[in-house]
Amino acid sequence: QVQLVESGGGLAQAGGSLRLSCAASGSIFSIGAMGWYRQAPGNQREVVAIITNADSTDYADSVKGRFTISRDNAKNTVYLQMSGLKPEDTAVYYCNARIRTKWIENYNNYWGQGTQVTVSS
Repeated sequence: QVQLVESGGGLAQAGGSLRLSCAASGSIFSIGAMGWYRQAPGNQREVVAIITNADSTDYADSVKGRFTISRDNAKNTVYLQMSGLKPEDTAVYYCNARIRTKWIENYNNYWGQGTQVTVSS
């Protein structure tokens, strides 16, 4: 059983900062890429940022230069540092990780429960 638990969401003013964390726990053999996605009301879930297990990163154009994704492999944790927040960043943010629970298995996709980020103008 694998769990992804997010924390760090909340309310921020425009221009402010928040830091999201997501810790993976359970029966984990290895973790591949990890990432953050978000979903605003009435919209589809979209990718925000991804980091590979080689620390290669990629960002949505809308957050480049404002958000930074990082990971701590020793803690099975991925972070999203959000700065220069805008009201359009308001959404539920979901953590994603590609995880193998056994060496013989392929990677499977796991999701956190989501954390609300609200940015006021």
